[in-house]
Amino acid sequence: MKVTTKKWDASEYLDSPEMIHEYLQAAFAEGDSELLLAAIGNVAKARGMSEIARKTNLSRQNLYKALGPNGAPKFDTVKKVIEALGCKLAVM
Repeated sequence: MKVTTKKWDASEYLDSPEMIHEYLQAAFAEGDSELLLAAIGNVAKARGMSEIARKTNLSRQNLYKALGPNGAPKFDTVKKVIEALGCKLAVM
């Protein structure tokens, strides 16, 4: 019997605001900026990259590139995506 596998995709499991909130909080708590950017990208993908692109006034392709594994987005891009996701950046 042949076993087939596929690459695990976190965005497939981010199906509620509560799950998204916990996921982003956990990524932020790790203190790893690459992990946090990957988490933001996963959430954007789960919510629909086209919708995030429309809300941020950025192209879908640029968002995939900026939030991808080798991306280095500007702070302004991250801020726009966070806001488009319905989240806020806060310092406490």
